[in-house]
Amino acid sequence: MKVSVLVADKFPDLYIQQMKDLDLEVIYSPKLGENDLPEAAKNVDILVVRSTVVNAETIKQSEKLNLIIRAGAGVNNINIAAANQKGIYVANCPGMNSIAVAELAIGLMVSLDRRIPDNVIDFKNGKWNKGEYSKAEGLYGKTLGIIGVGNIGKEVAKRAQAFGMNVYGKDISRIEGVAIKDFSEMDQLIPLCDVITLHMPSTPQTKGLFNKKMFGYMKPNAFLINTARQDLIVEEDMLEAIKEKNIRVALDVFKGEPEGKTGEVSSVLMNNPNVYVTHHIGASTEQAQNAVAEETVRIIKDYMTSGVIAHWVNRAKITDAKFQLVVKHYDRPGVLAAILAVIRDANINIEEIENIIFEGGVVATCTMKLMSEVSGDNLKLIRENPNVISVSHVAI
Repeated sequence: MKVSVLVADKFPDLYIQQMKDLDLEVIYSPKLGENDLPEAAKNVDILVVRSTVVNAETIKQSEKLNLIIRAGAGVNNINIAAANQKGIYVANCPGMNSIAVAELAIGLMVSLDRRIPDNVIDFKNGKWNKGEYSKAEGLYGKTLGIIGVGNIGKEVAKRAQAFGMNVYGKDISRIEGVAIKDFSEMDQLIPLCDVITLHMPSTPQTKGLFNKKMFGYMKPNAFLINTARQDLIVEEDMLEAIKEKNIRVALDVFKGEPEGKTGEVSSVLMNNPNVYVTHHIGASTEQAQNAVAEETVRIIKDYMTSGVIAHWVNRAKITDAKFQLVVKHYDRPGVLAAILAVIRDANINIEEIENIIFEGGVVATCTMKLMSEVSGDNLKLIRENPNVISVSHVAI
């Protein structure tokens, strides 16, 4: 039977065809929502999503699902804990949409400074107000604070430098070719900044990061840009800071954002003159979508041909393993089975195992991360195997 792939968000036709060329059964349903997925993904092997939520029910009801790919960077729309319980791989495409998001962030900075949306709206309403809109300060010489200098933050930094802005970052190393200074404490960084832009994932550590305390550090009349995740900002505290400090905000994400691509929208931000909102379009350029789609196809191809999962995000970073056993052996049938039988009979759990072949295919080395120490008698049994070249056993 063919491996089946469900693409549950908009995806370029060229890359849909590339999947089909891999002899995959491709189901393209870009209008599916969170509540549609449990049934739609029940019998597929691979699920590809952009912003569509993959909840616990979708994962629980799946019968064949083995790989979920987020065609983008963040994976907060996927229930990772549920995927872990069923041993379903979750992968993403980091860095592929960095340029697009950075371009929007810079565009929003310019828009706030020059009040471009208000200019356009007034003109369309037959109102000419050149005197009011001639009061912009300009971005040149302003200080920008980038909170989260990963792939996107680095691209923002390059562009801001070209605008002549002074760029500072939070928790970063020096970026090659870009003169960025590092500050570790927000209370040192934020008061310096005329503009702050957020580029962090949504994690327990970052949710609600921009709260009353952080807004308290901001300069009056400063700009705040968020093209990352809506829950980085406590909306109520933001609205209070707008009122008290006249800060101006541009958001590509916001609380209560509709899941669908079209329809009605309602938000307390709608009538606030200090807030600009775009339609969660940070990654929505043809260049970015093609780059993400190409990476998605590459992940699937690697998975199909080698079993390797590129950008595997739910692989344990740290295990409970206490010991490491390295066995160098001749690459022959039954050798690993005999070694593993010794480990099994000793009732030792293997947390990780990797067997790598030397060039030429004669010798291999097997590295095992173990929960318990292998006794001297069992090490002796392994060493006595005529196909074993050497054995190393250490605490880690």
